[in-house]
Amino acid sequence: MLPELPPLPALTRAEGELIDRYLETIDLLGRINPARHGDTYGGLRAAQALVRKAAELRDALALMHRRGETELHGDTLARALRVLDGERRAARVTLPPDAVD
Repeated sequence: MLPELPPLPALTRAEGELIDRYLETIDLLGRINPARHGDTYGGLRAAQALVRKAAELRDALALMHRRGETELHGDTLARALRVLDGERRAARVTLPPDAVD
């Protein structure tokens, strides 16, 4: 049986949208990462999708700003990212460790 995940912290709808769009963008950047194995076609498709997701991320932030949500609550948003596997997903964007020969 899988362990039960901690509950997501309370987020506004706009904060939830921000988290979702951010993670989708991170996933695409991980697929494009030239330091990872993959094919150019998969990277190209991810780069094409990244344009749309970046616009959606911008729109989520703009909506928050228009609604008067002018502050990002880093601790709360970081907890949400951790519950949604954000650390593993973001790690795909970084350089992999050096291979030891």
